[in-house]
Amino acid sequence: MTYNLLVTEPLSNRAIAEALAECFRLPLHDVDVADDDTDQNTRNWNAPVLCGKEGMRGDVRTSLDIYAQDSVQPQPGEPELAAMLARVLGASVLYPAEKFPPSAHWLAAADGTVTRARLLDPDDEEPGYRVDAVEAPVADLPHAQVTRLPEIVYEQRKPTPVSDGFATSLNALGTGRTDQSGSPYWTAVTRLGAWEQLVRTMADGWAPAGWYPADLYVQNLTARDGLEVVRQQLPRQEAELLEAAVDPVDRQFIKLTVPDPAWYLELDNRPKLDVPGTDDVGWWWRRRPDPLPW
Repeated sequence: MTYNLLVTEPLSNRAIAEALAECFRLPLHDVDVADDDTDQNTRNWNAPVLCGKEGMRGDVRTSLDIYAQDSVQPQPGEPELAAMLARVLGASVLYPAEKFPPSAHWLAAADGTVTRARLLDPDDEEPGYRVDAVEAPVADLPHAQVTRLPEIVYEQRKPTPVSDGFATSLNALGTGRTDQSGSPYWTAVTRLGAWEQLVRTMADGWAPAGWYPADLYVQNLTARDGLEVVRQQLPRQEAELLEAAVDPVDRQFIKLTVPDPAWYLELDNRPKLDVPGTDDVGWWWRRRPDPLPW
């Protein structure tokens, strides 16, 4: 198994080898650690655990590329190894968050805290890597802003079986293309997908972040507005398919919200339902999550 970890402290090869030996419960001679200055001919390439080390500048000082052979058992997952190394080394260890932006890493701190961290690449103004923000205080990153990281929510992807099934049904008709950006078919599928992702996130207790930005919530409800618009642009059969697809998502939304006719008036971005002959907002604006997730 391969592990890609970043540590907030500069580390010697010896310190890394000792820490990995403790975490994997191996003798020290079963761990081989090397950096750019190591003579590759002296390495033990048959070692159960191999680790490449690179020194870095900024808030993260050491990069570790670790490979544990199949003979090493048990093999911890990346989060578990990061937490163990943080405890042993007394420094925070960052590891990538799958399916999220590269900047939104996970961070395991020496005190057992596990949180999300925004890691910024070097640039002309900041020559080293910088942890700009964390979602919980971290002792060895005192300058990092403690705040929610909205990119975690914005870039999440939830399964959308209803939207996917609707797209398949539209494509089967052969009267339009759902992959043609800007077409009514594409618009219907895209907006239904946004609406379904919101409702699925609500059903998941706002996972993975545990909260939801108000402006993104407005965007999703606005996508529901757009379904009313595009429904009027579709031929009868396609419009009926859309109605049938939207219905179960709407019903789930109703189960997950409470009536509140005017709550949306407190939002910075108030809805504007651009549907001919409609002066009022859609009913979905007159229901809200309880409690609000932001």
